Amino acid sequence: MFSQWLAWRIQWPSIVIMTIAGLFIGPMLGLVNPQAELGGLYSPIISLAVALILFEGSTSLDIREVRGISKSVYRIVTFGALLAWIGGSFAAHLIAGLSLEISFIIGGLFVVTGPTVIIPLLRQAKLPPRVASVLKWEGIIVDPIGPLLALFAYEIFKITSEGPFQFIDFIPFFVDSILATSVGFAIGFLVSFFVGKGLFPEYMKSPIIFCFVLICFIFGEAIMHETGMLAVTVMGLTLARSKKYVHSIGSIGHFMENISVMLTSTVFILITASLTRETLIDVFTWPIILFVITMLFLVRPLSIWLSTIGTELSLKEKALVGWIAPRGIVALTVSGYFAELLIEDGYQDATILTPLTLALVFITVCAHGFTIGPFARKLGLANTESSGVMIVGASSFSIAFAKHLKELGTSVLITDTSYDKLSRARKFGIATYHGEILSEHSDFEIDMTPYDTILAMRGDAAYNALVCQTYFPEFGYNNTFSLPVGGFQSEHKEVPPSIKANLLFGEGATFTELNKKVNIGYILKTIEFKNKQTILKNEWKSEGIPLCIKRKNGSMVFVTFKDKLMLDAGDQLIVLEAETKRY
Repeated sequence: MFSQWLAWRIQWPSIVIMTIAGLFIGPMLGLVNPQAELGGLYSPIISLAVALILFEGSTSLDIREVRGISKSVYRIVTFGALLAWIGGSFAAHLIAGLSLEISFIIGGLFVVTGPTVIIPLLRQAKLPPRVASVLKWEGIIVDPIGPLLALFAYEIFKITSEGPFQFIDFIPFFVDSILATSVGFAIGFLVSFFVGKGLFPEYMKSPIIFCFVLICFIFGEAIMHETGMLAVTVMGLTLARSKKYVHSIGSIGHFMENISVMLTSTVFILITASLTRETLIDVFTWPIILFVITMLFLVRPLSIWLSTIGTELSLKEKALVGWIAPRGIVALTVSGYFAELLIEDGYQDATILTPLTLALVFITVCAHGFTIGPFARKLGLANTESSGVMIVGASSFSIAFAKHLKELGTSVLITDTSYDKLSRARKFGIATYHGEILSEHSDFEIDMTPYDTILAMRGDAAYNALVCQTYFPEFGYNNTFSLPVGGFQSEHKEVPPSIKANLLFGEGATFTELNKKVNIGYILKTIEFKNKQTILKNEWKSEGIPLCIKRKNGSMVFVTFKDKLMLDAGDQLIVLEAETKRY
């Protein structure tokens, strides 16, 4: 958790910090060896954690995300994965010096990216929805496919080494894969049916579904090793599809997301701390380094460019998707399994699999983690504007406020269900969204990446409270604000305690009063401070109302029902006051 927090604090990719932390306490200092100390529990813990992470990722998928890019996603997870498998296999054979059999096994495994590495990177980089959706869908769909390709290659070479090739020998493999898929679908359908019928009490819903995920994974593994991941992914996709019909399924999302963050941190540190110093030394050899470079600059871009010919993606989007492909937990865990299996079968060069995988994971995580933001900005595919503001509710005051923020260079979006109310905002060139912000459709119709603050400013206190409660998880508590409707803030007993601290602008600055002032001629002004200053709001000499502070770095600080305003030199204070007022 400290690694996750530190990464957020210093704006580094969290996967990089966790990998360094695991290597530091494990092979470097020798403080702990999780694999030795956990013994027989080590592999089950890792496997079950990966299953839960995959389930969380697959339940977050919604078919509406790929509206307009479905051809690209389909091509990448099929033809693109096949090209990556072939390219990675020949790179392992010709550059890393592995035998052809081992190369095709490990090449199948290296097609994975996975939610454990992709989703943290997407949180960090403000990518447009199209590119983010392609990367997320690829990571989640291909994650269970990679181990299956590796297993398929292993079965081929095992069967052909024992006698002449016969297709009938592969029937059990395909049957087991179909069975695992059926198990995932059946359990997903069963859970959605139980939830839809209200057979689980609300407080037990998340723990029960959590248990069903583990049961699904175990059944999948019992059918054939490495098909458990396939089963839980299908289960997650089934539940994600059922959200349209069983809305209460969506309530477990935040619980599973929190579990996923904890497990991602734990698993990465467990795996990296269990590596040996010899493995680290083996990483820094020329064949391995050249193999990783080939995967980065040749295999990945080529597989994406070829598979997306004639699709909806632009050249810039293809370039970004073709560059971003960090490997993660699945590659590390499954490569260890195949290394042991192949060594037992007499393939001595399989000892290089773990160093090879570690090198690919660490280098791709660092390279893609540190470059995804700058590269996206260079291509014009990331938001480069200052902190944006989303305003819910079009009124005289909110439109005037949005217009002033826009003039100061801040991205602003006003949303409302009334087309007529938004028409005045459009005349000023302000971005608008006509629709219900509380509807789940808004998630797919609004690009929220430019905005990191939301202001609920409708003339309905209950509605504003609901908007705040809905968007706390996405924008964060400190970036979610509500405007009181009438009376004094101390009198707003209908406002939940969690929101009262984030009521905007101070005593008396209500929806009714602010709109009244704008309608009788009050205007917004900007005051620039040349010296550091602390202002107590009850000592504010102007007749105007302080609204927000624009810091010299471009960030916004909104005035709330607090005692004082802290301003530094170069900060700008935005106030609402009578037009005749002069300083």
